[in-house]
Amino acid sequence: MNRAVLSALLSHWRRAPLQLLTLVLGLALATGLWTGVQAINTEARSSYDAAAATLGEGAYDQLVPEDGGSIAQETYVALRRAGWQVSPVVEGRLAGQRLVGIDPLTAPGALAPVQVDGADIAAFLGAGEIFGRPEVLEALPETGARLVPDPGAAPGTALTDIGLAQRLLDRDGQIDRLVVAPGQPLGRPPLAEVAPALVLRPAQDGSDIGRLTDSFHLNLTAFGLLAFAVGIFIVHGAVGLSFEQRRPMLRTLRALGVPLRRLLALMGAELLGLALVAGILGVGLGWLMAALLLPNVAATLRGLYGAEVAGTLALRPGWLLSGLAVALIGTALASASAFARLARMPLLSGGQPRAWAMGAAGGRTVQTLAALALLGAAGALALWGKGLIAGFACLAALLLGGALALPLLLGLVLGAGERAAKGPLAQWFWADSRQQLPGLSLALMALLLAMAANVGVSTMVSSFRLTFTAFLDQRLAAELYVQAADPAQAERIEAIAAPATREILPLASVDRELEGAPGQVQMARDAQTYRDNWQFLRAVPGVWDRLAAGQGLLVNEQLFRRADLDLGDALEVAPGRALPVIGVYGDYGNPSGEAILGEEAFRRLYPDALPLRFGLRLPPDQVPALRAALEEAGVPQAAMTDQAALKAFSLGVFERTFSVTAALNVLTLGVAGFAILMSLLTLAAMRLPQLAPVWALGLTRARLGRLELIRAVLLAALTALAALPLGLALAWILLAVVNVEAFGWRLPMTLFPWDYARLGLLALLAALLAAAWPAWRLARTPPAALLKVFAGER
Repeated sequence: MNRAVLSALLSHWRRAPLQLLTLVLGLALATGLWTGVQAINTEARSSYDAAAATLGEGAYDQLVPEDGGSIAQETYVALRRAGWQVSPVVEGRLAGQRLVGIDPLTAPGALAPVQVDGADIAAFLGAGEIFGRPEVLEALPETGARLVPDPGAAPGTALTDIGLAQRLLDRDGQIDRLVVAPGQPLGRPPLAEVAPALVLRPAQDGSDIGRLTDSFHLNLTAFGLLAFAVGIFIVHGAVGLSFEQRRPMLRTLRALGVPLRRLLALMGAELLGLALVAGILGVGLGWLMAALLLPNVAATLRGLYGAEVAGTLALRPGWLLSGLAVALIGTALASASAFARLARMPLLSGGQPRAWAMGAAGGRTVQTLAALALLGAAGALALWGKGLIAGFACLAALLLGGALALPLLLGLVLGAGERAAKGPLAQWFWADSRQQLPGLSLALMALLLAMAANVGVSTMVSSFRLTFTAFLDQRLAAELYVQAADPAQAERIEAIAAPATREILPLASVDRELEGAPGQVQMARDAQTYRDNWQFLRAVPGVWDRLAAGQGLLVNEQLFRRADLDLGDALEVAPGRALPVIGVYGDYGNPSGEAILGEEAFRRLYPDALPLRFGLRLPPDQVPALRAALEEAGVPQAAMTDQAALKAFSLGVFERTFSVTAALNVLTLGVAGFAILMSLLTLAAMRLPQLAPVWALGLTRARLGRLELIRAVLLAALTALAALPLGLALAWILLAVVNVEAFGWRLPMTLFPWDYARLGLLALLAALLAAAWPAWRLARTPPAALLKVFAGER
């Protein structure tokens, strides 16, 4: 019996290949988008873990200078003699690659690429060996050391002996930090007695970079879930339509004695097989998408966070299995309501042509209540929710509530059109459109979600672009920026530039912890450039005068929000030295905390942090002459950057930052268009009983086809109108809630009417293209096919 029943069920797909294509491709696209995002996130986190393993980040306690400088080699020797089991680490940039030097004799075993008791330790310490990925080693200059390819090394990082690293980086006698071994002698003296200038940074779960980029990956995951939800709407619609079309078959099988439970089990097995096929196809699509997008993601993470991520994709069981699991779970979710309705539907209801629409109408009240509850929850979370998870929960409730409310709103509008219509044809058009809502509602929900996401994200990105451009104009006011190689060259640069410039802005900074998190303390000279160009979010009167007098400091919005500061609150910026906050400035694109001191206060607190970078203010037409003079004095062209080039670089980082979300937006809109096409094609055969009487009354097939096109464009236009306020609400939550929780700064929201109009036209075009083929098929339907309707059992 099982074989016969299963054969009967599968015969439906042979007669309806488009419906099978809808189901398989819808699930494959949903799985592919989700799997691609997870593959990108997994690859990035794998790179973070490799970097953490290479640098000891997170796994071991570390000793770091409290003032953010370097550690003298004598301090390391004193700690070792006092019984402290520590290992030195030095790191820097060599030919654009990160070079890390360690001591394999004292480093914990997980950090050293060679074993102390092995024969390779002699080569590592002797002539020297450098370990790294092949592409990293190829970028290094000739050093005389042996290059050892290691595919498992951290991306963008080369590892070698600390002596060789100090020589290559010109850091003789300097150490950046000390890794503390897990086992320490009990009688060792306190750190304050041996090295009072050092502080102990405890081991933490995960790396700093991993925690810093969590918000970025959470954003990607949210978009992956949105794309998956759009795909699941397609699958849900395809499964529901297939169940409706097979009602006569199911009624016959039940009448022949097939138990309901067995029928449901076999239909479940049928969907399980289709889900596995679609899941495998989706995983392949996801791998292809991730491979195409990963280089842009790597560039984004490197530009925004300084995180090195491999630009190539490795096959990992985690995201492969999760993709298949998501395909199965998505199929179960998409088919659950259809199975439930089939189990409750009376046996003889299969002969009713509107049984599916009537069944959908029965759940209208539940759908209305669910939509209101979700929209109410979104409002409550937006007003009173705290944390990034609450922000994304707010987004999910808003989008799902809006999607559930769409069929109800469309039903009200179509009902009003029917009541206002004059003439039988117009009344039939509006009534027939209402009747098609159950079959098209899921595709229209997918279109709503895709359009709302496009409106919301494009508003966020465009608002960010305007704000970021103004921010660059504020921060990059100097016409020329010059980087000195050492203090002596810095003095020569100032001497040469002084006669040709109206202002010289020295730039210096020190990395240190601010309110328990990594941050940076910077120096600002009392200059008219800053007074004219900088805008503050909040500031005390006479802020620049007080900064120049050393009576306070400026903080960026990220630090201000994270530390819950207020104007006048004291912030420690050096050991034993705290100053009041006198101003808060926007610092868009920077995830870390930052504080700015006046020049005199900075030089007093950090005398060793000499400025090696300068912003030079001069007329633009005199920039080439000054560049030539500096080049004659030994400053290389690569160390000089004009304002336009620096802005172009910064805007390039910005564009790469949002290239992934833009790609996901385009994909979700394309998936929504595909959903409309497949729904219209599937409904075409089911609509013949409704269209044949109208044709018999004198309406031509060509006119019926035109009405189908008009109906599709009308429903898409109404959906676009509903998507606009939903997308704007989405943008507000992204800017005012999610962005603040994720990055620590809030952006002003700007509206872009022409962008919304263009998006609406694209949605109408997508609906028109999707409806063109079904309308053409309807216009070409043979009269005999329409006449058969009157000969059937209906």
